[in-house]
Amino acid sequence: MRPLNVSLIQQSCSCNREANMAKTAGMAKKAANEGAKLVVLQELHCGLYFCQSEMTEVFDLAEPIPGTSTDFFGTLAKELHIVLVTSLFERRAPGIYHNTAVVFEQDGSIAGVYRKMHIPDDPGFYEKFYFTPGDLGFTPVRTSIGKLGILVCWDQWYPEAARLMALAGADMLIYPTAIGWDMSDDVTERKRQLEAWEIVQRGHAVANGLPVLAVNRVGFEMSDTPGASGICFWGSSFIAGPQGEMLVSGSTDQEEIVAAKIDLDRSEKVRRIWPFLRDRRIDAYDELTRRYRD
Repeated sequence: MRPLNVSLIQQSCSCNREANMAKTAGMAKKAANEGAKLVVLQELHCGLYFCQSEMTEVFDLAEPIPGTSTDFFGTLAKELHIVLVTSLFERRAPGIYHNTAVVFEQDGSIAGVYRKMHIPDDPGFYEKFYFTPGDLGFTPVRTSIGKLGILVCWDQWYPEAARLMALAGADMLIYPTAIGWDMSDDVTERKRQLEAWEIVQRGHAVANGLPVLAVNRVGFEMSDTPGASGICFWGSSFIAGPQGEMLVSGSTDQEEIVAAKIDLDRSEKVRRIWPFLRDRRIDAYDELTRRYRD
């Protein structure tokens, strides 16, 4: 058994960047004191989810990597001696911005980055206005605790992304997330959406024989778009094992540390009884590279 204590930081955010980062640091310290060796933060955790509206001045929030935030979180990872997965609004060049996950090693160095590949454009989630699609592919980040298959939010709906991370040797799939309900959604619709979000990710765990770590923010955030009702982020961060078994799940409305112990050797055992990768018909999958079969 190769046990690994992992923690997800589920929190609300405000427009006060320094306060958000201080709260994140405090929760990460608590997680480390409780034994976590891997701590994962939610999508764009330094501030409000600004993609509810389209405003050019928001690009001023983007920052280079390395930069001020990476200095802060690198120092935090080194102080706590943890591997830390963060999510930042990256300014790569004038007019080129990314939604980027940055992974820090236990010594505070940057182990690697992943740029969000699938970019949504839906009411309340106008990410195509802000983010250039990632160009680093689906490559796990190598760390001292294993190969981390980092994917971000909208990526979590795509089985191709999870499979490519698995085929590249990922030891786990990690999804920093910012997803929630439109306030006009009724109770039945909210239930359907939350269950679909959970089911599809647990399905990635099953199909690839890998643990899945999904961390989401909580709290209500207003929209600057006229007539929009804002988003109620549904939390529900969870950790599932390689057969999709739920190890731990967070609440829909509370800030909390969602923690579990995963066994990195379990994937080997599961793949021996469910050898999905062995039985793939790679000779028959050419059509997957087409948009649609007419």
